[in-house]
Amino acid sequence: MRALLARVKTIAVVGLSDRPERPAYGVAAYLQRQGYRIIPVHPQATAVLGEKAYRALAEVPEPIDLVDVFRASDAVPELLGEMKSLGLALAWLQEGVTCGEIPAGMTVVQDRCLLKEHRRLLA
Repeated sequence: MRALLARVKTIAVVGLSDRPERPAYGVAAYLQRQGYRIIPVHPQATAVLGEKAYRALAEVPEPIDLVDVFRASDAVPELLGEMKSLGLALAWLQEGVTCGEIPAGMTVVQDRCLLKEHRRLLA
């Protein structure tokens, strides 16, 4: 995980709203402070943490290294399918979020907090 986090530069955060009280906001703000480029992906947001938000991953016009997922587990298979079709191979599922079947060629970290793991491994 340390090597994975060290090579990542741009993180799309699926489920990142503009509500500071939400866990996704706190995690994304922390990652942004650590130097990562954050791309908010949320159907109702227009901008979060000073970054333009996109309604879907397919709308993001720049390369994405990692997709950080703040969605319920039942939404993950469809999201991983979308990622695969877009050529995105690295997903991080936050605490409590899992997926039983991972598409071939993808790396998926499940049920772990990206903030906590970053602090543990790199801070």
